[in-house]
Amino acid sequence: MRTVHSLKELRAILRGYRQQEKTIGLVPTMGNLHEGHISLVRKAAEAADIVVTSIFVNPMQFGANEDLDTYPRTLIDDQNKLGEAGNTLVFAPSAEEVYPDGLTRHTRIAVPEVSDGHCGASRPGHFEGVATVVSVLFNMIQPDFAVFGEKDFQQLAVIRKMVRDLMMPVEVIGAPTVREEDGLAKSSRNGYLSVEEREAAPAIYQVLQATAAKITDGRDDFAALAKEAGESLQEAGLRLDYFNIANSQTLKPATSEDQEVTLLAAAFLGTTRLIDNISVTR
Repeated sequence: MRTVHSLKELRAILRGYRQQEKTIGLVPTMGNLHEGHISLVRKAAEAADIVVTSIFVNPMQFGANEDLDTYPRTLIDDQNKLGEAGNTLVFAPSAEEVYPDGLTRHTRIAVPEVSDGHCGASRPGHFEGVATVVSVLFNMIQPDFAVFGEKDFQQLAVIRKMVRDLMMPVEVIGAPTVREEDGLAKSSRNGYLSVEEREAAPAIYQVLQATAAKITDGRDDFAALAKEAGESLQEAGLRLDYFNIANSQTLKPATSEDQEVTLLAAAFLGTTRLIDNISVTR
């Protein structure tokens, strides 16, 4: 496995693979990798001959008072994990390589509607930063496939719509959420939790499961269900950001006519913000 930092070197290596008619899969990450990320690499390897994992802490998707400066940078450990997983190439560019004219002068991509609400409402500009950096990475690497985790359900929807609307020649693959034994979705931010907070954290998945069961049993008063779920999270010691029940395709509030719905939740434990989701077929 090789690690490169410049676009020039990256393209020279990928040109050689393309001349061999190899297909290329991309796993975009911000590093600090865990088993959830590694599962994306393995899924990319199922679809493509060559797997490129990008490691770039994207400043454009962090808002004011978010954890850009303290976000863990663990490149050596990440390289070891990727090498064991069969990754082919690590692309770890600098901010100057990705945004050569700086953030304020860089072209930005806004993906309407699916970026609204949920995390988009709580983190203004976040999905513009995500869509922009992913489009840059797609142009840098020109992958045949790109794999994203379903834990970030709204992000996956944003990327799929961007690819569809801009007719990008990339197949976007969603990979199931990887969880701890107690159900907590694996996340780089779980490492911020204190011992007490980590004990409380599985409540977010438990409440999602309980609410999904109520929908499966026939309830379709989604606003009331969401309110009950939010109260349950607060009773469990989490500070609610949102609990929404949405149409799985549009991410707009679910109606009684929707057959595929997704429950999306975000809550804080201390200063750590956790997100999770469950999709339900009615």
